[in-house]
Amino acid sequence: MGTLVGHVAPGLGFFLIGLWHLFNHIKLHAQNPNTYTSPAWFPSSKSKYLELFLIMATTTASISMELFIGPERHQPFDPDGTIPSNHLHNFEHSSISLTFFIYAAFAIILDQTQTKPQHSLTQLIGAVAFSQQLLLFHLHSADHMGPEGQYHMLLQLLILISLSTTLIGIPLQKSFLVSFVRSVSILFQGLWLVVMGFMLWTPGLIPKGCYINDEEGHQVVRCSGHDSLHRANSLVNIQFSWFVIGVTVFAVSFYLVLDRVYGEKVKYFPLGNEEEDVESQKGVVVGNPKSFIHVGKTFSTVDIER
Repeated sequence: MGTLVGHVAPGLGFFLIGLWHLFNHIKLHAQNPNTYTSPAWFPSSKSKYLELFLIMATTTASISMELFIGPERHQPFDPDGTIPSNHLHNFEHSSISLTFFIYAAFAIILDQTQTKPQHSLTQLIGAVAFSQQLLLFHLHSADHMGPEGQYHMLLQLLILISLSTTLIGIPLQKSFLVSFVRSVSILFQGLWLVVMGFMLWTPGLIPKGCYINDEEGHQVVRCSGHDSLHRANSLVNIQFSWFVIGVTVFAVSFYLVLDRVYGEKVKYFPLGNEEEDVESQKGVVVGNPKSFIHVGKTFSTVDIER
Protein backbone atom coordinates (compact mmCIF):
# COMPACT_ATOMS: atom_id res chain seq x y z
CA MET A 1 0.00 0.00 0.00
CA GLY A 2 1.07 3.63 0.29
CA THR A 3 0.42 4.18 -3.42
CA LEU A 4 -2.55 4.39 -5.75
CA VAL A 5 -2.03 0.84 -7.02
CA GLY A 6 -1.33 -0.36 -3.48
CA HIS A 7 -4.85 0.66 -2.46
CA VAL A 8 -6.79 0.03 -5.68
CA ALA A 9 -5.52 -3.55 -6.22
CA PRO A 10 -6.48 -4.95 -2.78
CA GLY A 11 -9.60 -2.81 -2.86
CA LEU A 12 -10.78 -4.54 -6.02
CA GLY A 13 -10.09 -7.88 -4.34
CA PHE A 14 -12.25 -7.04 -1.31
CA PHE A 15 -14.95 -5.57 -3.55
CA LEU A 16 -15.20 -8.68 -5.75
CA ILE A 17 -15.22 -11.07 -2.77
CA GLY A 18 -17.92 -8.99 -1.07
CA LEU A 19 -20.00 -8.86 -4.26
CA TRP A 20 -19.55 -12.62 -4.79
CA HIS A 21 -20.72 -13.35 -1.24
CA LEU A 22 -23.61 -10.89 -1.47
CA PHE A 23 -24.84 -12.46 -4.71
CA ASN A 24 -24.62 -16.03 -3.39
CA HIS A 25 -26.17 -15.30 0.01
CA ILE A 26 -29.15 -13.56 -1.60
CA LYS A 27 -29.53 -16.34 -4.17
CA LEU A 28 -29.30 -19.07 -1.53
CA HIS A 29 -31.82 -17.33 0.73
CA ALA A 30 -34.22 -16.66 -2.15
CA GLN A 31 -34.19 -20.32 -3.17
CA ASN A 32 -34.34 -21.70 0.39
CA PRO A 33 -35.91 -19.08 2.68
CA ASN A 34 -36.98 -21.62 5.31
CA THR A 35 -33.84 -23.78 5.37
CA TYR A 36 -31.20 -21.10 4.69
CA THR A 37 -27.81 -21.74 6.32
CA SER A 38 -24.89 -19.38 5.78
CA PRO A 39 -21.67 -20.97 4.45
CA ALA A 40 -18.30 -19.35 5.14
CA TRP A 41 -17.37 -19.39 1.44
CA PHE A 42 -18.95 -20.43 -1.85
CA PRO A 43 -17.79 -22.96 -4.45
CA SER A 44 -17.99 -22.03 -8.13
CA SER A 45 -18.95 -24.05 -11.18
CA LYS A 46 -15.37 -23.89 -12.49
CA SER A 47 -13.65 -25.05 -9.32
CA LYS A 48 -14.91 -25.79 -5.85
CA TYR A 49 -12.11 -23.81 -4.20
CA LEU A 50 -11.79 -21.02 -6.79
CA GLU A 51 -12.68 -18.28 -4.29
CA LEU A 52 -10.11 -19.55 -1.78
CA PHE A 53 -7.44 -20.08 -4.44
CA LEU A 54 -7.90 -16.50 -5.61
CA ILE A 55 -7.53 -15.21 -2.04
CA MET A 56 -4.31 -17.20 -1.65
CA ALA A 57 -2.97 -15.99 -5.00
CA THR A 58 -3.75 -12.30 -4.41
CA THR A 59 -2.37 -12.31 -0.86
CA THR A 60 0.83 -14.00 -2.09
CA ALA A 61 1.17 -11.32 -4.77
CA SER A 62 0.58 -8.63 -2.13
CA ILE A 63 3.29 -10.03 0.17
CA SER A 64 5.70 -10.25 -2.76
CA MET A 65 5.01 -6.64 -3.74
CA GLU A 66 5.42 -5.36 -0.19
CA LEU A 67 8.61 -7.23 0.73
CA PHE A 68 10.48 -8.11 -2.46
CA ILE A 69 9.25 -6.29 -5.58
CA GLY A 70 8.48 -2.84 -4.14
CA PRO A 71 11.69 -2.14 -2.13
CA GLU A 72 14.62 -0.70 -4.09
CA ARG A 73 16.96 -3.54 -3.08
CA HIS A 74 14.14 -6.11 -3.59
CA GLN A 75 14.32 -7.06 0.06
CA PRO A 76 13.02 -5.12 3.09
CA PHE A 77 16.06 -5.33 5.41
CA ASP A 78 19.01 -3.07 6.09
CA PRO A 79 22.53 -4.44 5.46
CA ASP A 80 22.80 -5.32 9.16
CA GLY A 81 19.61 -7.42 8.99
CA THR A 82 17.33 -4.99 10.83
CA ILE A 83 14.04 -3.56 9.55
CA PRO A 84 14.41 0.10 8.48
CA SER A 85 11.78 2.60 9.58
CA ASN A 86 10.57 3.27 6.06
CA HIS A 87 9.72 -0.45 5.61
CA LEU A 88 7.79 -1.01 8.83
CA HIS A 89 4.46 -0.45 7.06
CA ASN A 90 5.47 -3.05 4.43
CA PHE A 91 5.68 -5.69 7.16
CA GLU A 92 2.36 -4.53 8.62
CA HIS A 93 0.58 -4.85 5.28
CA SER A 94 2.25 -8.21 4.64
CA SER A 95 1.07 -9.50 8.02
CA ILE A 96 -2.53 -8.66 7.07
CA SER A 97 -2.15 -10.46 3.74
CA LEU A 98 -0.53 -13.46 5.44
CA THR A 99 -3.46 -13.80 7.85
CA PHE A 100 -5.98 -13.87 4.99
CA PHE A 101 -3.78 -16.43 3.22
CA ILE A 102 -3.91 -18.62 6.33
CA TYR A 103 -7.70 -18.22 6.45
CA ALA A 104 -8.07 -19.46 2.86
CA ALA A 105 -5.62 -22.33 3.35
CA PHE A 106 -7.31 -23.61 6.50
CA ALA A 107 -10.76 -23.22 4.91
CA ILE A 108 -9.65 -25.74 2.27
CA ILE A 109 -8.07 -28.06 4.86
CA LEU A 110 -11.17 -27.98 7.08
CA ASP A 111 -13.40 -28.71 4.12
CA GLN A 112 -11.21 -31.65 3.13
CA THR A 113 -11.23 -33.15 6.63
CA GLN A 114 -15.00 -32.57 7.08
CA THR A 115 -14.73 -31.88 10.80
CA LYS A 116 -17.96 -31.17 12.71
CA PRO A 117 -17.06 -27.59 13.72
CA GLN A 118 -15.87 -26.81 10.17
CA HIS A 119 -18.08 -23.74 9.72
CA SER A 120 -17.35 -22.33 13.19
CA LEU A 121 -13.58 -22.77 12.87
CA THR A 122 -13.52 -21.26 9.39
CA GLN A 123 -15.52 -18.26 10.59
CA LEU A 124 -13.24 -17.92 13.61
CA ILE A 125 -10.11 -17.81 11.43
CA GLY A 126 -11.85 -15.23 9.25
CA ALA A 127 -12.54 -13.18 12.39
CA VAL A 128 -8.84 -13.45 13.33
CA ALA A 129 -7.93 -12.09 9.88
CA PHE A 130 -10.26 -9.10 10.31
CA SER A 131 -8.93 -8.58 13.84
CA GLN A 132 -5.39 -8.49 12.50
CA GLN A 133 -6.43 -6.02 9.82
CA LEU A 134 -8.18 -3.77 12.35
CA LEU A 135 -5.30 -3.91 14.84
CA LEU A 136 -2.55 -3.09 12.34
CA PHE A 137 -4.50 -0.27 10.69
CA HIS A 138 -5.30 1.19 14.10
CA LEU A 139 -1.68 0.96 15.29
CA HIS A 140 -0.20 1.80 11.90
CA SER A 141 3.42 2.96 11.92
CA ALA A 142 2.73 5.48 9.15
CA ASP A 143 1.71 9.02 10.09
CA HIS A 144 -2.03 9.23 9.43
CA MET A 145 -2.63 12.69 10.83
CA GLY A 146 -3.98 14.33 7.66
CA PRO A 147 -6.82 13.38 5.31
CA GLU A 148 -5.25 9.95 4.93
CA GLY A 149 -5.85 9.40 8.65
CA GLN A 150 -9.52 10.29 8.24
CA TYR A 151 -9.87 7.79 5.39
CA HIS A 152 -8.20 5.10 7.51
CA MET A 153 -10.38 5.84 10.55
CA LEU A 154 -13.54 5.31 8.48
CA LEU A 155 -11.99 2.20 6.94
CA GLN A 156 -11.51 0.81 10.46
CA LEU A 157 -15.23 1.30 11.08
CA LEU A 158 -16.01 -0.94 8.09
CA ILE A 159 -13.46 -3.53 9.25
CA LEU A 160 -15.07 -3.54 12.69
CA ILE A 161 -18.46 -4.29 11.11
CA SER A 162 -16.92 -7.16 9.11
CA LEU A 163 -15.28 -8.50 12.26
CA SER A 164 -18.43 -8.22 14.39
CA THR A 165 -20.72 -9.88 11.85
CA THR A 166 -18.20 -12.68 11.29
CA LEU A 167 -18.16 -13.45 15.01
CA ILE A 168 -21.95 -13.12 15.31
CA GLY A 169 -22.32 -15.44 12.33
CA ILE A 170 -20.75 -18.34 14.26
CA PRO A 171 -23.77 -18.95 16.55
CA LEU A 172 -26.29 -17.39 14.13
CA GLN A 173 -25.49 -19.46 11.07
CA LYS A 174 -29.10 -19.34 9.87
CA SER A 175 -29.36 -15.55 10.02
CA PHE A 176 -29.53 -14.09 6.52
CA LEU A 177 -29.31 -10.53 7.84
CA VAL A 178 -25.93 -11.17 9.49
CA SER A 179 -24.53 -12.64 6.27
CA PHE A 180 -26.03 -9.80 4.26
CA VAL A 181 -24.42 -7.10 6.40
CA ARG A 182 -21.06 -8.91 6.44
CA SER A 183 -21.03 -9.19 2.65
CA VAL A 184 -21.96 -5.54 2.20
CA SER A 185 -19.26 -4.44 4.67
CA ILE A 186 -16.58 -6.41 2.80
CA LEU A 187 -17.76 -4.92 -0.49
CA PHE A 188 -17.72 -1.44 1.08
CA GLN A 189 -14.18 -2.04 2.40
CA GLY A 190 -12.98 -2.69 -1.12
CA LEU A 191 -14.83 0.28 -2.56
CA TRP A 192 -13.43 2.60 0.11
CA LEU A 193 -9.86 1.37 -0.51
CA VAL A 194 -10.27 2.14 -4.21
CA VAL A 195 -11.62 5.60 -3.39
CA MET A 196 -8.67 6.21 -1.04
CA GLY A 197 -6.22 5.25 -3.75
CA PHE A 198 -7.60 7.74 -6.24
CA MET A 199 -8.39 10.57 -3.80
CA LEU A 200 -5.01 10.54 -2.02
CA TRP A 201 -2.64 9.95 -4.95
CA THR A 202 -4.30 11.88 -7.78
CA PRO A 203 -3.06 15.50 -7.66
CA GLY A 204 -6.22 16.88 -9.24
CA LEU A 205 -8.39 15.34 -6.48
CA ILE A 206 -6.43 16.68 -3.50
CA PRO A 207 -8.60 19.10 -1.41
CA LYS A 208 -7.95 22.83 -1.72
CA GLY A 209 -5.20 23.98 0.65
CA CYS A 210 -3.56 20.52 0.72
CA TYR A 211 -0.71 19.03 -1.30
CA ILE A 212 1.23 15.80 -1.86
CA ASN A 213 4.53 15.77 0.03
CA ASP A 214 7.36 13.26 -0.43
CA GLU A 215 8.42 11.90 2.98
CA GLU A 216 10.96 9.07 3.36
CA GLY A 217 10.23 7.78 -0.09
CA HIS A 218 6.44 7.87 0.37
CA GLN A 219 3.94 10.40 -0.88
CA VAL A 220 1.74 11.81 1.88
CA VAL A 221 -1.07 14.40 1.72
CA ARG A 222 -0.39 17.41 3.95
CA CYS A 223 -2.48 20.54 4.50
CA SER A 224 -1.15 24.08 4.81
CA GLY A 225 -3.09 25.00 7.95
CA HIS A 226 -5.71 24.00 10.49
CA ASP A 227 -8.60 25.36 8.42
CA SER A 228 -7.46 23.47 5.33
CA LEU A 229 -7.06 20.28 7.35
CA HIS A 230 -10.49 20.68 8.95
CA ARG A 231 -12.07 21.27 5.55
CA ALA A 232 -10.29 18.25 4.02
CA ASN A 233 -11.42 15.96 6.85
CA SER A 234 -14.97 17.25 6.61
CA LEU A 235 -14.99 16.53 2.88
CA VAL A 236 -13.88 12.95 3.62
CA ASN A 237 -16.76 12.56 6.08
CA ILE A 238 -19.28 13.91 3.56
CA GLN A 239 -17.87 11.63 0.89
CA PHE A 240 -18.19 8.62 3.19
CA SER A 241 -21.80 9.51 4.04
CA TRP A 242 -22.64 9.65 0.32
CA PHE A 243 -21.06 6.24 -0.21
CA VAL A 244 -23.08 4.86 2.71
CA ILE A 245 -26.24 6.00 0.94
CA GLY A 246 -25.08 4.66 -2.41
CA VAL A 247 -24.01 1.27 -1.07
CA THR A 248 -27.28 0.91 0.86
CA VAL A 249 -29.37 1.67 -2.22
CA PHE A 250 -27.28 -0.73 -4.31
CA ALA A 251 -27.41 -3.58 -1.77
CA VAL A 252 -31.17 -3.42 -1.22
CA SER A 253 -31.88 -3.03 -4.95
CA PHE A 254 -29.55 -5.96 -5.67
CA TYR A 255 -31.50 -8.03 -3.16
CA LEU A 256 -34.86 -7.13 -4.70
CA VAL A 257 -33.71 -8.00 -8.22
CA LEU A 258 -32.13 -11.34 -7.25
CA ASP A 259 -35.05 -12.27 -5.03
CA ARG A 260 -37.36 -11.70 -7.97
CA VAL A 261 -35.16 -13.80 -10.27
CA TYR A 262 -34.33 -16.70 -7.92
CA GLY A 263 -37.18 -16.52 -5.38
CA GLU A 264 -39.83 -19.21 -5.03
CA LYS A 265 -42.65 -18.72 -7.49
CA VAL A 266 -46.05 -19.25 -5.85
CA LYS A 267 -48.53 -20.69 -8.37
CA TYR A 268 -52.28 -20.59 -7.90
CA PHE A 269 -54.47 -23.21 -9.56
CA PRO A 270 -58.25 -22.60 -10.07
CA LEU A 271 -60.57 -25.11 -8.45
CA GLY A 272 -62.71 -25.19 -11.60
CA ASN A 273 -63.72 -23.16 -14.61
CA GLU A 274 -66.31 -20.46 -14.52
CA GLU A 275 -69.05 -22.62 -16.11
CA GLU A 276 -68.66 -25.26 -13.40
CA ASP A 277 -68.85 -22.54 -10.72
CA VAL A 278 -72.11 -21.26 -12.24
CA GLU A 279 -73.60 -24.76 -12.41
CA SER A 280 -72.62 -25.33 -8.80
CA GLN A 281 -74.35 -22.16 -7.74
CA LYS A 282 -77.47 -23.22 -9.69
CA GLY A 283 -77.33 -26.57 -7.97
CA VAL A 284 -77.60 -24.92 -4.61
CA VAL A 285 -80.77 -23.15 -5.65
CA VAL A 286 -82.64 -25.98 -7.42
CA GLY A 287 -81.33 -28.84 -5.36
CA ASN A 288 -78.87 -30.21 -7.91
CA PRO A 289 -77.24 -33.35 -6.44
CA LYS A 290 -73.87 -32.14 -7.74
CA SER A 291 -73.92 -29.22 -5.34
CA PHE A 292 -71.24 -29.17 -2.60
CA ILE A 293 -73.98 -28.41 -0.09
CA HIS A 294 -76.06 -31.43 -1.09
CA VAL A 295 -74.03 -34.14 0.69
CA GLY A 296 -76.68 -36.53 2.01
CA LYS A 297 -79.85 -38.29 0.78
CA THR A 298 -83.16 -36.45 0.69
CA PHE A 299 -85.81 -37.22 3.23
CA SER A 300 -89.49 -37.46 2.51
CA THR A 301 -92.23 -36.00 4.68
CA VAL A 302 -92.97 -39.44 6.11
CA ASP A 303 -89.34 -39.90 7.13
CA ILE A 304 -89.34 -36.59 8.90
CA GLU A 305 -92.50 -37.42 10.84
CA ARG A 306 -90.95 -40.68 12.02
